[in-house]
Amino acid sequence: MKKLEISIFLLRIMLGISFFVHGFVKFQDGIGNTGGWFDSIGIPGFLAYFVGAVELIGGMALILGVGTRVVSALLAIIMVGAILKVKLTAGFLGTGEKVGYELDLVLLVIAIFLTINGSKIWAVDQAIFNRKKKNSYHEQ
Repeated sequence: MKKLEISIFLLRIMLGISFFVHGFVKFQDGIGNTGGWFDSIGIPGFLAYFVGAVELIGGMALILGVGTRVVSALLAIIMVGAILKVKLTAGFLGTGEKVGYELDLVLLVIAIFLTINGSKIWAVDQAIFNRKKKNSYHEQ
């Protein structure tokens, strides 16, 4: 096992945990409340369901290593929206009343990295696709 593969695995797991927890909290606190907040900042409230589902299900998918590139791309889009629509006015570090976008930017960069590179180590989809390749090879 290579150091780089393990490092990428750690990024995938931490991104997955971070978004899983954010999605879980959105549903636990009442996704309708999140939808109302979305409406209040000028984002259609129904998007809260999409964002919450991508965070919750996508976070779990990243932890398991399923669809890493697609999930990471969706999370990157969500982070761009969060930075531009919610956090940008507070600046990088934030103000006394509002948090900045520094953490969002870090999560965005990790999501972009995983979108470009994927993460094969200890990934469910890697095990499935490798098994299919091996089976098709042996059948020939």
